[in-house]
Amino acid sequence: MTTSQSDSNKKMAALAQAARRLEQEEDNAPLRLPEWVRRSVLNTEENRETRLILKEQNLNTICESGRCPNKGECWAKGTATFMLMGALCTRTCRFCSVNKGTPSPLDPEEPQRIATAAQKMGLRHVVLTSVNRDDLPDQGANHFAATIKALKESIKGVAVEVLTPDFQGRRDALEIVLAAEPVVYNHNMETVPRLYKRVRPGSKYDRSLNVLKMAAEIAPDIPTKSGLMLGLGETMDEVKEVMHDLRDHGCAFLTLGQYLRPSRDQLPVKRYVEPSEFEELGAYGWKIGFKMVHSGPLVRSSYHAEELANNLK
Repeated sequence: MTTSQSDSNKKMAALAQAARRLEQEEDNAPLRLPEWVRRSVLNTEENRETRLILKEQNLNTICESGRCPNKGECWAKGTATFMLMGALCTRTCRFCSVNKGTPSPLDPEEPQRIATAAQKMGLRHVVLTSVNRDDLPDQGANHFAATIKALKESIKGVAVEVLTPDFQGRRDALEIVLAAEPVVYNHNMETVPRLYKRVRPGSKYDRSLNVLKMAAEIAPDIPTKSGLMLGLGETMDEVKEVMHDLRDHGCAFLTLGQYLRPSRDQLPVKRYVEPSEFEELGAYGWKIGFKMVHSGPLVRSSYHAEELANNLK
């Protein structure tokens, strides 16, 4: 190789490296936040009272751990989504701000503390979710069931909605949770199959679909629910394909919302989806047979959960 060729190769390599660096910088550059996803901070007496109850009972919520934009509104109304089984998740989803690591052993008192908190908050509809607990033999299914039982024993006529992990696709885990008779069973798809490896490493698109299918088969009287985040690089056609997949697997209830980057540690927003596009997708969901569709920039899995579950009935 001549000196000129060597110099040329070095220049080419330097240019390629600079291009990759520029691409990474552009990928991480935050987009301007549009008005339709901005929320004001609510610091009302009701909000503070909800915070105090949660602190007294030493409970985790996805509202805080997931940095939900609706936390102020929901807490001001005295509602929260309880997050079971600790604050550390065994998976490393790149959209989620829940801390990752090796979780502590389960706290057997947590179900009753959640029931006590729900009672103090005056809840009639309780939403339970959890971190992934791939370290547990039952994936945490029995803890879900124990918490549903504690709530029903403490609050007469309470309705309990669950948003569970995929339990690694295990039917026996689903049977345990569904035998406790939640009013809605939710497992979120989160994104389109093309983006799964980037957005949800450790999870599988087909496995999540089959979880919803199994849930509908095990307990056909309990409606299944799933949700998608938009703005991670998916196309509208891809979203509609997922919607069809969900209907084909027996899913009755769909939520669609805008992905909002919790911090710089998570994936950047690729696009802020216009409210009109959410309306279009919502109408499409009704058209293809969903029994309930909640679609909008600030929609989250448990946002207005009680009202929507009652309408679903």
